[in-house]
Order: sequence, then structure tokens, then C-alpha cells
Amino acid sequence: MSLDLPSLLDRVHYRYPSVLIDAVGEHEPGARLTAFKNLTINEDFFAGHFPGAPVMPAVLTIEALTQLAGVLILEQPGVTPTTRVSLRGVNQAKFRRQVQPGDRLMLEVSMVRRRSRLAKIAAVAYVEGQRVAEAELLLAVEPGAAYIDPTADVHSSARLGEGTIVGANCSIGPEVTIGRRCRIDASVVIDGWTDIGDETRIFPMASIGLAPQDLKYRGERTRLTIGRRNTIREFATINRGTAGGGGHTSIGDNNLLMAYVHVAHDCHVGSHTIFGPHATLGGHVTVEDFSNISAGSAVHQFCRVGKHGFIGGYSVVTKDALPFGRTIGGRPARIFGVNSIGLARRGFSTDTINQLKRAYRYLLQANTTHALEQIEADPTLTSPEVRYLVDFIRTSQRGVILRRPTRRTEELVADE
Repeated sequence: MSLDLPSLLDRVHYRYPSVLIDAVGEHEPGARLTAFKNLTINEDFFAGHFPGAPVMPAVLTIEALTQLAGVLILEQPGVTPTTRVSLRGVNQAKFRRQVQPGDRLMLEVSMVRRRSRLAKIAAVAYVEGQRVAEAELLLAVEPGAAYIDPTADVHSSARLGEGTIVGANCSIGPEVTIGRRCRIDASVVIDGWTDIGDETRIFPMASIGLAPQDLKYRGERTRLTIGRRNTIREFATINRGTAGGGGHTSIGDNNLLMAYVHVAHDCHVGSHTIFGPHATLGGHVTVEDFSNISAGSAVHQFCRVGKHGFIGGYSVVTKDALPFGRTIGGRPARIFGVNSIGLARRGFSTDTINQLKRAYRYLLQANTTHALEQIEADPTLTSPEVRYLVDFIRTSQRGVILRRPTRRTEELVADE
């Protein structure tokens, strides 16, 4: 893989007095990079350091390693052309021998840790296989202004955070605000009064913030809010709200919406949720934190999906789906007990899971009113999760899904 060294090195701050890399050697993108510097007596710094016994100043060895470390950071996918790198610290530097005219300096840098604005690099310099210098370099990464592809149509009133990348043929409207370090891939359309949080990734052909698909909508100014670190895959559609539904569609943080997902007007999605391909929410749906709505499933308008709820593939949810449970099936969907495997993966204690199982047993063996009385009267069911389950059922407007599966369907459905 060839690297454009001149353009990359132009983005390393404080590069002085000259380029100290002649050629790149081994390259493991984002992980490791080697390069060479052939030192001749004609180098500027040899003339005065030292007369009669020229050596390369140790600080320039560090500078050469810094330049190479900058290239390692800047060549990573997703780094904007406006990103700049500068040296912020040198730790544990050791210089083991002098570097003189005629030496061929081999430079090696490896990524130790990378955060959004800081990178730690292990750097070593060799001559003829002998280690001559080593250090741990701390480099600041400044994302710079947003980068907009020349083919994109971004309204002059749109606001883009630093480090954000807008890909080819995107269209971004005047009332759009996009946070820092976001990536908007090719041919995405974002319009309306739409706010998108930091570090969100939107894949090609998604449609975000367009008018709701509701015949009652008359062009009123309504809103879509998307939080931080969300991933929105290809062809997903998310509509802003309607005046009759509060005028606001919202999505929290750290969600994954896979290809062709649809989030309709006035929906409210929490954080850490997963939507499988083609999952669909009707209008006014609430999906609470850590829910998982599998591929091809549809949630009817005005329904709720409770926290940590699991909706199986190609299910049709026409009532509220219980928190912590597995709801699976077409019309009618059925409840397959506690999502114990999913809860264990998320760190719930064995005691909490067992309490939820006992609560579900009451719910599936008696009518709902009597079951809730039994749960509240049971002194062993005291966890916050059980109390939340009871409150979820009591506050339901559409009723909850409590239909038990038949023996045949139990055999066909596996655990999550």
C-alpha cells in the first residue's frame, strides 16, 4: 500500500527543519509502520553538530519518529483530511548510540492506544539492526473542521461539528445540526429540524429527518433528535414527529439500526438498543433501553417495548411487549418467558433473574390482576426489576402480551 508522504507530513504540526522520512517499509494499517532515512553529510543539521565529528541530534531522531507516528495516525480510515497531529509528550526516552553520516536509520512505530484526541505510540529507531533510540510518544489529534465531499449538497445554514466527514452526493438541509467526529457516508439525505450527536455513523442511502408519513401532517415544523455514537445502516429511514404526537421523534445513544430499519414519526427509542434488518416501528412507539427487535419484526403504533425486551424475528407486536422477556410470533405474538440468557450476558445477577422468572410464572398462571397481587404480596420478589415489571403492566394503555406459547411453538423457538 503506497502512502502520500508529503501530504500526510504537511498535517504534522511543528515539522522542523525538514522531512526526516525517505521511504516507507512495512505497513500494518492502524497498527504498525516502518520507514527509512538515509543520512548523508549534506544534511543541514550535520554542519554545526558537531564540527569535525558530526552526529544527528537526538531531538531530531525523536522528530523523525514523530513524523512517522503522525503518518500512522493520519492514514487510518475515517480520519478527515482536515485532521492535524502534534507532539504533546515524550516518555521513557533512551538513546543508546550516536547516529552519524552514512547511517541508514530505520524507524518503527506501533500503536499502543488511540482515543479520539490522543494517541500513545511506541517508537524505536535502528541502525544496522542495532537499537539506537526508543521512546513512548504522546500525540494530540485535532480533528479540525468538518470535511465535505465536493459532490455533496450541504446547505450553508447547516451546522457540522469538527472532524465530521460528509461523503459523496449527500444532501443536508438548512436546519440540520451534526455533532463532532460523525461520518455520513455517500448519498445520505438528512433534512428537517434534525440534531445528530457526536461520533454517529450513518451508512449509504439512509434517509434521516424527512417529513412523517402521516396524512394528518400539514408541513408544521417538527423535530428529530438522535444521540451519540449511534450506527445507522444502509437504507434506514427515520422520520421526524407530528404536531399531534408531540412533534418530536427521539433516539438515544449507542444504538444499532441495521439495514432498512424504519422508525416512524413520534417514536422514542432509548439507548443501547439493536434493530435487526427490516425491523419497523409504527408511529408513537416507545422502545426502552437495551431492547432487541429482531429482523423483519413490526411494532404497532402506540405500543411499548420494555427494557431489555427481546422481540424475535418476524414477530408482530400489537400490544406492549414485556420488559426482560422474549416476545415471539406473528398474530398473535406470544411470551416465551424471561430472556435469561440475554440478561446474564448483560451482567444481571442470578438472584435477579430468578426473581423475574418467579414473577413471570405468576403472570402466566393466573389472570393479570390476580398475578400482580400475588407478585406484590410475595416477600421474595423485592428487586427493582420486578417492581419495574409490575409498574410497566399497570401503566400499559394497550395491554401487554401475556399469551403463552403452545407446546409446538415452544419446541420451534430457541433461546436468544
